[in-house]
Amino acid sequence: MARVKVPRKSTHIDMTAMCDVAFLLLTFFILTAKPRPQDPVPVDIPPSSYEVPIADENVLLLTVGQGKVFYTVDGADIRKQTLIQMGQKYNINFTPEEQNKFIGTNIFGVPINQLKYFLSLDVNQRKNFKQTGIPHDTTANNELSDWIREARKVGASLHNKALFIAIKGDNREEYPTIKKLITVLQKQKVNKFSLITTLRAAPKK
Repeated sequence: MARVKVPRKSTHIDMTAMCDVAFLLLTFFILTAKPRPQDPVPVDIPPSSYEVPIADENVLLLTVGQGKVFYTVDGADIRKQTLIQMGQKYNINFTPEEQNKFIGTNIFGVPINQLKYFLSLDVNQRKNFKQTGIPHDTTANNELSDWIREARKVGASLHNKALFIAIKGDNREEYPTIKKLITVLQKQKVNKFSLITTLRAAPKK
């Protein structure tokens, strides 16, 4: 009995659809990725043996370095409304153009009376501008407390959700600066916040 020959078929597979899916996924991840804001001053965060991830959104981040405090908050709508309310509080009228520039500013640390000038600078000039930090004197001028309070109000009114507060400090920062910052939060009855650290490397055996 003769053997039946199975006809050979080409193993060619059309990968066009797979390439389309791959590029769509790549585009999606690029557009949804959150850029890491560049710190105005070098901040070497301290190591820790315990690591808990912080929230992905609605985060109010306070960065401390060289005795200065810098401020940023997630969400374009929260940033814009917080700026408007701070302007009303300090009798400063921020134009729509300045509001849009503020939305695009990841992190800043200047007194509010210098904020208009800071926003008038282009991106490269802002990087080279020597920011003095947000005033946070607990007795006299405490603009930082106002920024935190107004942002918390806006977050609650727009999203009906409390902001997640985190502190990112340099491991060489002096204790009084961090203590002042914690005092500002405690005066607003904020006793729950996170300190950003890096995972300590395991000891070599």
